[in-house]
Amino acid sequence: MKIAVLGAGAIGAYVGAALDRGGAEVHLIARGDHLRAMRADGVRVNSPRGDFTARPHATDDPTEVGPVDYVFLGLKAHSYPTCGPLIKPLLADHTAVVAGQNGIPWWYFHRLAGPYEGRRVEAVDPAGATSAVLSPERAIGCVVYPATVIEAPGVIRHLEGTRFSLGEPSGHMSERCTAFSEALVAGGLKAPVEPRLRDDIWIKLMGNVAFNPLSALTRATMVEICRHPRTRRLVTQLMEETLDIAARVGSEPDISIEKRLRGAEGVGHHKTSMLQDLEAGKPLELDAVVTAVVEIADITGAEAPTLRAVHAATDLLAQRNASSASTVTSA
Repeated sequence: MKIAVLGAGAIGAYVGAALDRGGAEVHLIARGDHLRAMRADGVRVNSPRGDFTARPHATDDPTEVGPVDYVFLGLKAHSYPTCGPLIKPLLADHTAVVAGQNGIPWWYFHRLAGPYEGRRVEAVDPAGATSAVLSPERAIGCVVYPATVIEAPGVIRHLEGTRFSLGEPSGHMSERCTAFSEALVAGGLKAPVEPRLRDDIWIKLMGNVAFNPLSALTRATMVEICRHPRTRRLVTQLMEETLDIAARVGSEPDISIEKRLRGAEGVGHHKTSMLQDLEAGKPLELDAVVTAVVEIADITGAEAPTLRAVHAATDLLAQRNASSASTVTSA
C-alpha cells in the first residue's frame, strides 16, 4: 500500500509515522525546517503511549512520489481549493483521498439520501472549486480525535487520543475504507469504519463550533471557558443549536452536552487550534468549523441565533487577522 501524506504537520506527520511503523509505504510532503528535520532524522513521536521514531520518505515535491493508493490530507480545509498542483501528481484513477479536517467536509451532501442530496456547501466548496480539485467520489471521510503538536522540527508531541473514525459518504463498508483502517491499526491507531460517519462529524463539531471561536474571541483555554459560568452557558447554547441543525440533516450524535463539556474541561489548559492560529498570525479555520454550519442552518431553516452572533464576531476577527497578516507580509 502506497500512501502520501499531503501536509505532514502535527497530525499528518503523526499519521505518517504510525502508517510507516505498520509497514505501509509512506511519503510525507512538507516544507521548511520541519521537512529538513524529517529528511535528516525521521519523525520522532513523543507520546504517553510510548516514544518511537519512523523514517518515511519526505519531500516537498509530489512529482517525486507519483500516483499513490491513498492521499491523507493534513492541510487546513481552507487550502483545499488551491491544492490542485500539489495533489495532481499523486492521483491515479483508483486513488482515494482521506481528509483529516475539522468541521463540515466539502463532500458532506454527496450520496446523503434525503432532500439535500447533492447540495453544495459554499463555505467549503466555493463555486465547486474544492470538488473540481478533490472529486467527492474519491473521498473517504475521516474524523480526527488525537491531539498533537509540533514540539520542534521533526518532533511530534502526541498529547492524547488515537482514534481516526473512517467512513464512506454513502455509508457502505467498502474494501478501500477497510484496507486503510487496517493500515492505521497496524501502526497502533484506532480506526473504526463507521456506517454513519456524519454522526461522528457532528460530535466533534459540537466542541469545535463552540470552543474554537470562543477561545479566539476571549483568548481563553478550554478549561477556562468551561469554568466561567456565563461562557459555559454560552457553550451549552451553541451545542444545543448545533444538535438541532444536525437533526435537520438526519444526524443524531450519540453524546450528551454535559458529557461533551466534561470532556472539554478534562483537556485542561489547552489552546484550541483556532486560538493557536490567531496567535501565530495564520488564517483562521472558520469556514469549515463555523461558517458551513451557519450555511446548513440557512439550508434547513434553523434559527441558531447564538451561533449566528458568535459567527459574526469571529468572522470580523478573522478579517482583521488576515488584514494584519497581509500588512506584515507587505511591510
